[in-house]
Amino acid sequence: MDIRVAAYGVIIRDGHILLSHWNEHGRNAWTLPGGGLEGDENPSQTAIREIFEETGYHAALDVLLGIDNHIIGSHSRLPGAVARPLNSIRILYRAHVISGELAHERGGSSDEARWVPLAELAGLKTVELVRIGLALNEAQPANGILIER
Repeated sequence: MDIRVAAYGVIIRDGHILLSHWNEHGRNAWTLPGGGLEGDENPSQTAIREIFEETGYHAALDVLLGIDNHIIGSHSRLPGAVARPLNSIRILYRAHVISGELAHERGGSSDEARWVPLAELAGLKTVELVRIGLALNEAQPANGILIER
C-alpha cells in the first residue's frame, strides 16, 4: 500500500470558503487548498506553501482541526499510478489570509481558485474533503490551540 501525507487549509471569510479546483487526468472537483508534503517539510509548512501555490494568498494557521484518513482502492487511482491502494493521510488546519491576491495555480493539479459562498456550496461538485473540513471546523472552538509549528 502506498502512503501519502498531505495538509490543507480551511479558510472561511465573510460567509465564503476559499476553494481550489482540482483538475487532473480527466477528473475534477472543488477541494480545499492544500497538497502533499515535499522533502523535509512538516505539515504546517506544507499547508502554508500549498495554500499560496494554489490561491496566491499567504496564510497563517490558526488551529489544527484534525486528521482524516482516506483509503483509495487500486482500481480508483489516477491513470498511470501503481496498481496498489493508497492510504491518504490528510491533516486539516483552520487558517486565515494575511496577504496576497487571488491567483490561479499554473502548471499544477489545480486550475482555479475561488471564494465560494457557503450557501452555494451544496450546488458545487466538491470532493469529500470539503465536507470533512467544514465539519471539523464547526466542531473546533474558535480559541483552539495550534499544536504544531
